Amino acid sequence: MSVPIPPPSLRGMMADDWAGALGPEAPRVHALLAELRVGADAGRPFLPDERHVLRAFARPLRDVRVVIVGQDPYPTPHHPIGLAFAVDAAVRPLPRSLANIYRELHDDLGIPPAAHGDLSAWADQGVLLLNRVLTVAPGSPGSHRGRGWEDVTARALRVLAERGGPLVAVLWGRDAAAAGSVLEGVPTVVSAHPSPLSAGRGFFGSRPFSRVDAMLRAQGAAPIDWRIGAPGLD
Repeated sequence: MSVPIPPPSLRGMMADDWAGALGPEAPRVHALLAELRVGADAGRPFLPDERHVLRAFARPLRDVRVVIVGQDPYPTPHHPIGLAFAVDAAVRPLPRSLANIYRELHDDLGIPPAAHGDLSAWADQGVLLLNRVLTVAPGSPGSHRGRGWEDVTARALRVLAERGGPLVAVLWGRDAAAAGSVLEGVPTVVSAHPSPLSAGRGFFGSRPFSRVDAMLRAQGAAPIDWRIGAPGLD
């Protein structure tokens, strides 16, 4: 008598409540990761390191108060760490998109730019730093679009919207703005991407941080402490 093979699971790969909520996407996630490993063995590496691909879901779903949506990971080796817009604490100089985020943070709330780019301090407070696409080929931005990650992250956003508040969404750039269709009813801040190619066309001066805090307060929730502090340890 054959033993039935259990369906793929995301348990142990992310917080338990996220694993349950994203369970229908488990076959897709496992297939994508398997495809990436085969490619890497054939000389086609990917970023970030596999242990960081699902890092955005390491903190519990129940704790998410803000979701900041980006496009895809930085395509520079050793930069992406699985949190949108963040980099390893040792990276110097900071990516220009992140430097622009820090500039807007200073202009908005007067918080001085951090010396490093590890945004774990935000994630620890329930800020989900989520790229629409979770992997990229080194040196090739947008190279993993259309592989299936968009379906996984769309489900994550849909789950958050269905869960309800307190929740605020921040959509930076066209790829992120396209996700707004699954965030019906969620208070949202939308602007241009902080990339140097677009920051001057609506990101600078958008005051996203103070607007997020006001939206959280309107829902009876505490604001975010946007100071970066010391690098995260995970």
